Amino acid sequence: MLKYTNTIIIGGGQAGLAASEHLKNNNIQHIIFERNRIVEKWRSCRWDSLVANGPAWHDRFPTLEFSNSDPNSFVSKNRVVEYFEEFAKKINAPIHVNVNVEKVEKNSSNPKYLVQTSDGLYEADNVIVATGAFQEPIIPKIIPQNSIVNQIHSQEYKNPDQFSEGAVLIIGSGSSGSQIAEELRRSNKKVYFSIGPHDRPPRRYRGRDNVWWLGVLGKWEAKTPNPGTQHVTIAVSGYDGGKTIDFRKFANMGITLLGMTKEYKNEKIIFENDLKENIINGDNNYLSLLDEADEYIKSNNLDFPEEPEARKFEKDHECIANPILELDLKLSNIKNIIWATGYKNNFNWIKFDIFDETGKPKHKNGVSIEKGLYFLGLPWLSMRGSSFIWGVWKDAKYVVEHIANR
Repeated sequence: MLKYTNTIIIGGGQAGLAASEHLKNNNIQHIIFERNRIVEKWRSCRWDSLVANGPAWHDRFPTLEFSNSDPNSFVSKNRVVEYFEEFAKKINAPIHVNVNVEKVEKNSSNPKYLVQTSDGLYEADNVIVATGAFQEPIIPKIIPQNSIVNQIHSQEYKNPDQFSEGAVLIIGSGSSGSQIAEELRRSNKKVYFSIGPHDRPPRRYRGRDNVWWLGVLGKWEAKTPNPGTQHVTIAVSGYDGGKTIDFRKFANMGITLLGMTKEYKNEKIIFENDLKENIINGDNNYLSLLDEADEYIKSNNLDFPEEPEARKFEKDHECIANPILELDLKLSNIKNIIWATGYKNNFNWIKFDIFDETGKPKHKNGVSIEKGLYFLGLPWLSMRGSSFIWGVWKDAKYVVEHIANR
């Protein structure tokens, strides 16, 4: 039996819940389909000690604060799950869990959408795809699966007890790779860390968190990445109370830094000779934000404390001064590799010709070229902040206003 609702939201994470609140505020009938549980990725695809990358005052929806939490703290992943459960209850979200959406297509007899689910066939005027940015993990095809080393993606990492013996190689210098590398080293594991191009903003500077600086400097509202930075990761962390990620400190605490992973031959991994360049470019990104912050303070006559120590770097460790370009897995005793190499989209269940050659949907601020079909939660959907909790809420407001105006 065909069931109808005005709008169907696919995905019960932060994007889907944000859309639901705005739809309710506009009295638009809707259903959320979630194939697992609310915010499943936070539950099962994150490591045990993960905390939010931004402080609680910032990484939230405007309509609900983190109760019983210090606004400046970095809340645990379990607290994030509780927060979204509280939010879903607050707005009485019409969410159907454990329902998988199998296909979205147009009805041949009218302009409505047909949504095939594991719970039957639905019809809707609008569909919001809110499946987020963490759909399919990427593991580059560099090292064969039948190699002597065990390979996992960072979403499968839980804690250091997973690795009973041997060294660990982590590939990918974003937030996940950086935090996992530090945690493993603190548990006395031998850690090798392959680092690519990255940005590394200060955690705090002159009394303010980096999320505050990104706001007042207009960087959250940036519409497109700077040229050449589309594949640059961001190394930032709320781990251990929140501190600036500094790869020189990582090296001096016993983590062996390496350049980008290039290729694999005969149980040996070859690395690019770009470690120094990547670290220097990361430093330049860090220092440029300090410069902009200083200029902002000066221009606005703000009485913020000086912080000269922020511009001092530790000495280069030997692994930076003379980088290793080749590692023998056996001689290095590397038993495990963690690929912290991000995710890709998979929209093959959407039966419309609306995707570019890379598989990204063609849209403007989440409004696709197919009337009535919308996207939320994707990086850079409308701005740099689009994949953050507060940013997706703002994007959802725009998308729902578009639906209401239809």
